[in-house]
Amino acid sequence: MGAKGNDLSRRDFMIRGAAAAGIVPYALAHPNAMTSDAFQSSNTKGIGSMQRNAISKIGNTRTEQFTTFDLDRGSKTVHIPRGERVTIGQVSGEGRIRCLWLTFPGWFWQHWNTAAPVSQTILKTLILRIYWDEASVPAIEVPMGDFFGVGLCETANFVSRYFGMPSGGFLCRFPMPFRNGFRIEVENLDTESDTDLFLNALYQLEPVADDEGYLHAQFHTARCLGHEPARVAEFEGKGSYVGVTLSMQGEERTYLSFLEAPEYVYIDDDWDRPRITGTGLEDYFLGGWYFRDGPVIGDLHGVPVKDTFSASVAMYRIHETDAIHFDRRFRMEFVNPWRPEQLKPYRYSSAAFAYLERPDGMGLSLPDRDDLLCWLRIRDNDHMSVP
Repeated sequence: MGAKGNDLSRRDFMIRGAAAAGIVPYALAHPNAMTSDAFQSSNTKGIGSMQRNAISKIGNTRTEQFTTFDLDRGSKTVHIPRGERVTIGQVSGEGRIRCLWLTFPGWFWQHWNTAAPVSQTILKTLILRIYWDEASVPAIEVPMGDFFGVGLCETANFVSRYFGMPSGGFLCRFPMPFRNGFRIEVENLDTESDTDLFLNALYQLEPVADDEGYLHAQFHTARCLGHEPARVAEFEGKGSYVGVTLSMQGEERTYLSFLEAPEYVYIDDDWDRPRITGTGLEDYFLGGWYFRDGPVIGDLHGVPVKDTFSASVAMYRIHETDAIHFDRRFRMEFVNPWRPEQLKPYRYSSAAFAYLERPDGMGLSLPDRDDLLCWLRIRDNDHMSVP
């Protein structure tokens, strides 16, 4: 054994093991871990000092919360009829969204409205859009399920450091800077279900540093032959790629060989030959052997869903200190090196996250409703929940 100061106590060992399993919070197991604010700032007092002081710091920030709750009428929601696109709210000023939470019915049985249709497809057909600084093109334009971590038209009860689906809610804690306000919009592409949106966006009006980027979230989906790449991101401008949620399904049950595809990352002048490659798709998400031990939830990477019989997997990975930086352009896809005759068709959907200097989005059009609903099988994971 080494010196006492270097030993990991039995208590610390057990706590860290429990954190890895998602049983206790990450911060309890890693008290010196870097927060998102610490990652984005440079403080000569050191990372550990910044992390310890972040929650106790008293500043001159004005804190506000945009909400769908109408204080005068006592109404909690904004109605989103099928086929309509609704502006939920608009805020002026400079600052950052610190916590975005929302929820909506339609994907589960409603005990207060038993005649309402139930379809988990609304997790794909309800679209979240966020615009920064009066831009005409949204920087975030993603189906709800994919944005919050699972794009398989089902929910999973999990929370990572930056997003999750905690027991009926949908949560995002990515820092979202804005310099001249923001606008939140939701579109309901469902053909059967109207819905009602509950939303709270806590934001702070405060100065934004010149080197802080705008959060972008970009959606991709396709039906691919086995050898065809799954493109998950393509950004233009200067910025940093910080992660992706990816859901996949083999057309044949129990088929998971789409997980053999390593990441190919093309950056700036390295546009014809990838600058960065890996060893496999599940390796990129920091698992192994087709995620042999099943679902796992971590702060920065995880597998909320693995259903081998349905050939369905939902994964996420967030890059903090390992963010991938680019000056002009960025593209990422997963490419299977096996011979075409060894592979079978699969389907996928993804949401890629990046911070860019530009507030406006790439202008990629979402697929129509039928192409959004790419899955051959949707697992029914509804359960009765009556207060």
